[in-house]
Amino acid sequence: MTTLTHTRIFILAIFLVMAVSAKAQSSTIVLTNPLSTERKDELIVLSKQILEKKLGKIGNDKFIIIKNNAGRPLVVQYDDRNGDGNWDEAVFLYSFRPKEKMVCTIAVSERPATIKALVRAHVRLRRKNPDDTFGPAIDSETMPLKNPATDFSKQPLPLYLTEGPAWENDKVAFRQYMDMRNGRDIFGKRVSHMVMDSVGVTALPSYHDLNDWGMDVLHVGKSLGAGAIALQVKIRGRDTLIRLGGADITKTVYRQVSNGPVRAIFSMKYTWTINGKPVQITDETSIWGGQYFYETKITLRGLPTGAKLVEGIANFNENKSKHFEVNNAAVLYSHGKQGENKDELGMGILVRKLGFAGFGATPDAGSDILNTYTVAQNIQYQPLIYRFYAGWVKTDSRFADAGYFENFLRSETKKIDMPVSIF
Repeated sequence: MTTLTHTRIFILAIFLVMAVSAKAQSSTIVLTNPLSTERKDELIVLSKQILEKKLGKIGNDKFIIIKNNAGRPLVVQYDDRNGDGNWDEAVFLYSFRPKEKMVCTIAVSERPATIKALVRAHVRLRRKNPDDTFGPAIDSETMPLKNPATDFSKQPLPLYLTEGPAWENDKVAFRQYMDMRNGRDIFGKRVSHMVMDSVGVTALPSYHDLNDWGMDVLHVGKSLGAGAIALQVKIRGRDTLIRLGGADITKTVYRQVSNGPVRAIFSMKYTWTINGKPVQITDETSIWGGQYFYETKITLRGLPTGAKLVEGIANFNENKSKHFEVNNAAVLYSHGKQGENKDELGMGILVRKLGFAGFGATPDAGSDILNTYTVAQNIQYQPLIYRFYAGWVKTDSRFADAGYFENFLRSETKKIDMPVSIF
């Protein structure tokens, strides 16, 4: 065999290896909407494990290019869910037509697709500086033990901007009180851009007043507000509803998991004492573009037998509360002129039927938790997941109608029943 023949065989071998390698590093994924209705801004989550079944091993320094049917690259976010410094999930938004099947091409890349990404989800926690400005967003924070609620008659600004973590998308924003109350609140939005880095940085204008961007639309008081959690446990033989907060919380740790442009995630870890025994609770909350809800995933350890997780909706001003169960979901909601400006606001909690333990309501006096409609879940079905919805009339005028809000929630349950299939 001549030297020239050897050379040709060697070159051909290299070409074949390169071709096989290239083929292994590109593939397709088929996404199908089984519903006969559209799904706007559906969140698609592709784990690295799923992608590697299609593409082979993906290096930690590599990315994925995902293109739609028309060959247009999509905005993809890479999330490190376990905190090891490497991404575990690639996520993107896609709006499906009824019964649409979308064939994505996927390929490994040295860098993300060059696309100008519109920020549609954001989370932040910012702590106050000595000069009453607020520092940059922080990745993690341990709350001062027994941090009290801010007394605004004594200080114009709280320890944390808007009193704790705030998360938002292009439709709605929320906040959590990072203090002994541990409640949740709603900021109604009139704009689609992200606003929660600027809201509350000065005492005036007040976010309780209507601004160009929107306002704090919910009165929380001693209620559970916008989906805060409590536990139903037996104390001295009696069923008792206990707020996740107060003096029995010995440690609270915030961690930012991801921060847009597609999805934002943060976690809160609590060390608690119930009946003298330690309890650990992890709350992971996420929000993504185009939706009127946030989603929370709860895991619990050390709870007494028979304990239940309870989520709540504030019950103030003029409203009517209803609930329904359909297929795989149970939904509690209220609607009426219950916004701070007495304008129409719809609120709802959606849980999966598996683990659902009933609807209820707290008293309006004589208890630590007041003025709250509740949903309970059995703790053996972990992680426990719920979605909290907020539809404010000044975000979308259709939310003025209670029937529209109910139909909207019913359409959301269909998405739970029939998720997008990924093959």
